[in-house]
Amino acid sequence: MAAPTSAADSKSSPPYDASVESPSIQYSMVLAHLIGDKRTVRDLSPGVMGGLPVPPKSEEQKRIERAMESCAFKSLLACVGGFVLGGAFGVFTAGIDTNVGFDPKDPTRTPTAREVLKDMGQRGMSYAKNFAIVGAMFSCTECIIESHRGKSDWKNAVYSGCVTGGLIGFRAGAKAGVLGCGGFAAFSAAIEYYLR
Repeated sequence: MAAPTSAADSKSSPPYDASVESPSIQYSMVLAHLIGDKRTVRDLSPGVMGGLPVPPKSEEQKRIERAMESCAFKSLLACVGGFVLGGAFGVFTAGIDTNVGFDPKDPTRTPTAREVLKDMGQRGMSYAKNFAIVGAMFSCTECIIESHRGKSDWKNAVYSGCVTGGLIGFRAGAKAGVLGCGGFAAFSAAIEYYLR
């Protein structure tokens, strides 16, 4: 009875051949091919990955991209953004200021809504102009410095902050220009550290 079962077992499983051995795979070899120097770099474009192919860009698209990456466009965008932000900041500070419409001749008089709105508009426009000028100066100098250096790192913002702060402070004298340069550079460095 034992003979037929052993014959059946021998038919179901192939005999082990000692000459055909699989090479041993080590963990370090797998890692070298996955993340090491032997890793093959593949192009991950959607066309290669089985997605939709990306059509080549037309000349008009290239021209628009070049215009949007130019220093003039970046400066204009920063100017508009600074104007909007400064206007909102000015209106906000005028709205919470207790001296809006204050008359030193009659301190008990309550200002009218028209006077408060007029002061809010004037202060909002003043802040908007200042923020727009600072934003345009900073963006323009940063773009020029980045183009000149050929690098996009935190140093561009620091150099640009120094130039912008120095030019703004220089109107009040050399000492104010140096302090403005240092202050704007430190503020730009802090912002770049936080954003990156």
